[in-house]
Amino acid sequence: MQIRKIEQRDNTELAELIRKVFREFKIDIPGTVYTDPTTDYLFELFTMPGSVYWVAEENGVLAGGCGIFPTKGLPEGCAELVKFYVSSVNRGKGTGKSLMEKTILSAREFGYTQLYLESFPQLEKAVSMYEKAGFHSIAAPMGHSGHTACTLWMRMEL
Repeated sequence: MQIRKIEQRDNTELAELIRKVFREFKIDIPGTVYTDPTTDYLFELFTMPGSVYWVAEENGVLAGGCGIFPTKGLPEGCAELVKFYVSSVNRGKGTGKSLMEKTILSAREFGYTQLYLESFPQLEKAVSMYEKAGFHSIAAPMGHSGHTACTLWMRMEL
């Protein structure tokens, strides 16, 4: 398993992986990454200063990805942990944990002091990983991600 920064050639395969996960968990609804047009152009999105996106690749196939992004409206020093998805065949192998650890380390290297995320209760294994990493549930969304359908919000101090 190799973890590397996203490349433009990853756009199509990564968008397909993300949307497949949304269909798998029956959260393929408006107001989510599923219908967000930036999902098809993640390489370009993550050229924004203060952002980075990591992909896990195994035998030339994308296994998952995770990033941080300076979402508008977040407090000073806070970034959003975004687009954290792992293919069904790669779950339970440490891929997600490795991606999340790399992403949190990147957030610290950028100088962020907090991370925020939006999710769904249906993604219970991911939520458990977030909690183990130090995220805590909060009562309301932060920032302006545009993903209004999310029903679970979490934050962690770095």
